[in-house]
Amino acid sequence: MMEAISLKLDDGFLHDMEKTMKQHRYTTKTEFIREAIRDKIKQLENEEALLKLRKMYGASKRKTTEEELKKAKKLAFEELEKELNLQ
Repeated sequence: MMEAISLKLDDGFLHDMEKTMKQHRYTTKTEFIREAIRDKIKQLENEEALLKLRKMYGASKRKTTEEELKKAKKLAFEELEKELNLQ
């Protein structure tokens, strides 16, 4: 089931949106807005996952070698890939 919503945009914003739609070959405003919302949801989910990783690994007060930093980055990236099903 789909629910209809009403959205009011000022003329300048609407003009910019229509210009962008033409440049990227969107045929309808609905298609453009749905994809923008999907992208925003994905962005927020990614930000939440990054925050979670920062909390899990935290900031170290000791000196970290370049090799230790590389290993930590690799591990964090692998865990993020798993969480976001990017593998």
